[in-house]
Amino acid sequence: MGAETFTQTASGGSPAEAFDNAKSTASHEYGHGGYTGSIAEKYSFIVIEPHESLSAYTQAYQMVDNGDPRISDKWGPAGCIQISTKEYLFFGWASS
Repeated sequence: MGAETFTQTASGGSPAEAFDNAKSTASHEYGHGGYTGSIAEKYSFIVIEPHESLSAYTQAYQMVDNGDPRISDKWGPAGCIQISTKEYLFFGWASS
């Protein structure tokens, strides 16, 4: 099986609530069969502090491109960067 990169935004009162919302949305969009290449395949996340001079998307893409070990494992955690008070960006590699 392979892996694909993904990004997905989600809202929630906390990163954990937003993660659950993102997984639920992805499961409905991509199905429940597994190996979707989406956040639906993730079981955890790691909070990444936002870079003060980069957008969340730019920071996420750089981390993926540079193979940052915190988010480079398709079976490991997704990255999570807070975009606004209740909005989060989840990203990384997922099994496909």
